[in-house]
Amino acid sequence: TALSLQMKKAAVLIDKKLVSALSKIKKLALKYKMTPIIGRTHGVAAEPTTLGLKFAVWYTELERGKERFKTAAERAAVGAISGAVGNFANIDPRIEARVCKLLGLKVDKVSTQVIQRDRHAEYVTSLAILMSSVEKFGIEIRNLHRTEISEVMEGFAKGQKGSSAMPHKKNPITSERLSGIARLIRGYSTTAMENIPLWHERDIAHSSAERVILPDSAILADYGLKLFNDILGRLTINPKRMLDNINIYGGIVFSQRLLLKLTRAIGDRDKAYRMVQRNAMKAYQGGTGFKELVKKDKDITGILSDAEIDESFEMDYYFKNVGKIFKRVFGK
Repeated sequence: TALSLQMKKAAVLIDKKLVSALSKIKKLALKYKMTPIIGRTHGVAAEPTTLGLKFAVWYTELERGKERFKTAAERAAVGAISGAVGNFANIDPRIEARVCKLLGLKVDKVSTQVIQRDRHAEYVTSLAILMSSVEKFGIEIRNLHRTEISEVMEGFAKGQKGSSAMPHKKNPITSERLSGIARLIRGYSTTAMENIPLWHERDIAHSSAERVILPDSAILADYGLKLFNDILGRLTINPKRMLDNINIYGGIVFSQRLLLKLTRAIGDRDKAYRMVQRNAMKAYQGGTGFKELVKKDKDITGILSDAEIDESFEMDYYFKNVGKIFKRVFGK
C-alpha cells in the first residue's frame, strides 16, 4: 500500500512534465505548420512534407503515451490491508477501506498477501513505451542535426564545448542521453513482467528487484522528460537548409508526381517509371539537375508540355491537406 502511494505521487510529477512537453510541441507544430522539409523513408529523401506535420506526429504519440501511463498509474493506485493470505482473517475489511480512503487510494477488490504485480508491470511498461517514443523524437533530432542535413538542431549555448578535441563540433548530446534512459527503462519493464508470476499467495522473488526498478524507472522517466523539455525549448530550426535539401539534385523528390502525370498521359506505368527513373539516376551523378534533365528528355517532352512539367515540381501540391490533418490533431 505504501508503494502504491509512492507510485501515485511519482506519476503526478511525471504527468506535469508531459503536459509541459505537449504544450511545447503544439507551439512548434503550429509555428512550422507550413514550413517545407523533406520527408525521408529508409533514411533517403522521399517527398516534401512540413516540419509542422513532424511535430504533429510527436504530439499525438506523446498524448497517447500520457494517457497510457495515466491509466496504468490509476490501476496501480490501490491499497490492500487484507491479512497474511488476503482473507481478512484477523482484520475487518472496513479498516482497509478507511485507510485507503484516507490515503487517496482505491481498495484492491481481492488480494493475497500482496497486490498483484501485473499492476506494477503495466506501470513500468507504460513508462518504457513512453520513453521509447521520447527516444524516437530524440533520434529524429539527432539525424536532422547531422552536419550534412543541419535542418533541426539542439540549441548550443555560448561558451559550450561540443568536443574537447575538435572545437568545431556541436554534438546533440542531450538527445543521445534520451536513448540511454529509454534503454534502461525497457530493461526494467522486462524485470517488472518477470515479477508477475509469484508462488501461491506470495513469495519475495519480486521484492529485491522492485526496490531498484520502480524508483529507478520513475526517476529516469522524470529526468528524461526534463531533458526533452529542455531540448524542445532550445531547438534551432533552419528553414533555408530544409529548402536546399528539398531541391538537391534538381528536385528529384518530385519524381512521383511526374510519374503520375506521364502514366495518365500514356496509360503505361512501367514505361513512365523507366522514363522518370533514368533521369533521376543521372541527376544523382551530379552536374545537371533532375528537372533540367527531364526537360531535355524528348520522350517526356513529347508527352508533357513545359507547363505540365513545371507543375510537377510545385511544392504547394504536397501541402494541400495539411490544414485538414491539423484540424484532426489540434482542432484548428
